[in-house]
Amino acid sequence: MLKKRYLKSGPVKVEFVLPDVVAQTAETVFLVGDFNNWDEQATPMKQLKGGSFKVTLDLEPDRDYQFRYLVNGTAWHNDWDADAYVPNPFSGDNSVVKTHHTDA
Repeated sequence: MLKKRYLKSGPVKVEFVLPDVVAQTAETVFLVGDFNNWDEQATPMKQLKGGSFKVTLDLEPDRDYQFRYLVNGTAWHNDWDADAYVPNPFSGDNSVVKTHHTDA
């Protein structure tokens, strides 16, 4: 799930949430994407009381960022509320979050 907050100037605050339905067997979840050069350990997500995982990032406006969730270091998941999906070279799709002000 994605929630965006557009500020008058500066970055767009984007909250990424992996729902508890997907995360029910998760011990670790990392957000991996263009914003961290696809570093599988750069952006850990915090587990909430209900079982979902969450992280908030400041992203540059007017860009499209591809991303995925990495669960337990082995299972890749998309965000089913992403703004779009694009094919990746590994026979799957990447989620896309758009930070264009017209997308607000």
